[in-house]
Amino acid sequence: MTTPERIGLVVMAYGTPRRPEDVETYYTDIRRGRPPTPELLAELQGRYHAIGGISPLAERTESQRVGLAEALEARAPGVFQVVLGQKHAAPFIEDAVAQLAHAGIKQAVGLVLAPHYSRFSVGQYQERAAAAGAERGVDLLAIESWHLEPAYLDFLARAVGEARSTLPADHKVLFTAHSLPERVLQGDPYPDQLRDSAAAVAEQVGLLPWPDWAIAWQSAGRTPEPWRGPDILAVIRDLGGTGQTAGVLVCAQGFVSDHLEVLYDLDIEARQVAEDHGLAFARTRSLNADPDVMAALADLVIDRTERSGHTG
Repeated sequence: MTTPERIGLVVMAYGTPRRPEDVETYYTDIRRGRPPTPELLAELQGRYHAIGGISPLAERTESQRVGLAEALEARAPGVFQVVLGQKHAAPFIEDAVAQLAHAGIKQAVGLVLAPHYSRFSVGQYQERAAAAGAERGVDLLAIESWHLEPAYLDFLARAVGEARSTLPADHKVLFTAHSLPERVLQGDPYPDQLRDSAAAVAEQVGLLPWPDWAIAWQSAGRTPEPWRGPDILAVIRDLGGTGQTAGVLVCAQGFVSDHLEVLYDLDIEARQVAEDHGLAFARTRSLNADPDVMAALADLVIDRTERSGHTG
């Protein structure tokens, strides 16, 4: 019996500070080597303090990596080595590829823990992985998006249904994702993919386009250039001002883990705006390491290797 050839999986994520003292280094990396000002650093540290001291994202991401590894092992025993590579915190994407190369692996799949493709986000992850692979003799196969993966849509539909039951009958469902600068969205598939996944979930749940549901954007960067809107906080304020709804449900479809942009930007900031404007507020649970979705992503990884002609 021959031993199957090993294949790598680089699970890619944004990264997060693991300790409060790592916040400055983390945001310096995000800001391309420019440390945050003392005022900005104090505000950032205050946000982490408000959600318990530090983000749970590192723990959630590792759980996702383990979930993928277990699902792949069940489908293809002994074939896949699953490693984590991050954009803004160690282990970096390049570290992950180097780990595979050191293990003698010649082919790997790159999977970003973000369902929707944008050249500015997922595209950059895949470019970094491919460049690191070219330097170390590892051929990277990219999975560019999984925004219409049935297991992902089913999870969101269940989560929306559960959360709606906690709100007044008269409420709006807002599907959110991280905003990006307008300049990078020209000709980019990101907005269309977000609308497609939201529409698919809304259809499963039985929602009609506005007045039942709409797209909103969140967590825009603090730069002078315009970012895609409307911003979730502005939408909530507008809804509260019209008196035409009693509540708001936010489905953060663009995020797959509990982290700062969910636990603070939505659970604290957006909730407060809603309450200030007399609206009930709810947020769907996060995907995290849902086993059905991890299993579906493992199937995507195997399919990607088979389409490349690699049979293990």
